[in-house]
Amino acid sequence: MILKGFIENSNKKYINSQLKKRIVPNSNTKVKYIGVIFNADEIINKLDFKVLAEVLNIIEDNIKIIAFKTKVKDEEHVFNPTFSLKHLGRKGAIKDKVLQQFLNTEFDVLISYYKQDFTPLKVLTVTSKAKFKVGVLEADERLNDLIIKTRIDDFITFTSELKKYLNILNKI
Repeated sequence: MILKGFIENSNKKYINSQLKKRIVPNSNTKVKYIGVIFNADEIINKLDFKVLAEVLNIIEDNIKIIAFKTKVKDEEHVFNPTFSLKHLGRKGAIKDKVLQQFLNTEFDVLISYYKQDFTPLKVLTVTSKAKFKVGVLEADERLNDLIIKTRIDDFITFTSELKKYLNILNKI
């Protein structure tokens, strides 16, 4: 129990240090590549990311998606790839090559689709090398460049609002 508290505190310090260092690039490049992080504990139905690709006129292969679940049971069928607490260490350390590769990808937009104020998810968002970050989490406004206030189960509204704001920002 003490170890979990130590890891939690070191990750919170990591988040704060990363947010202080972050420089938001000021570019008007069009969105071609999108990364999505979502919390599989919050979302029961799989989201239809094909709809997101169609609405934003993005090639479906240019959207990379990862799911995070607190604990994955062996017999449980979840989204692939799904990562859990065992893939994260202290001070923002990532223990999985696939997850690290995802976070090192310079997406034009990263969508952090989770409402739960959960430190491991925030670590993934701040570690990402994405140029522009969009989310629905309102608890920590420093994480995302754009926050779209919707219910977590209303993916259609989120998608239409995202398209509207990316148009306004001249990104699509």
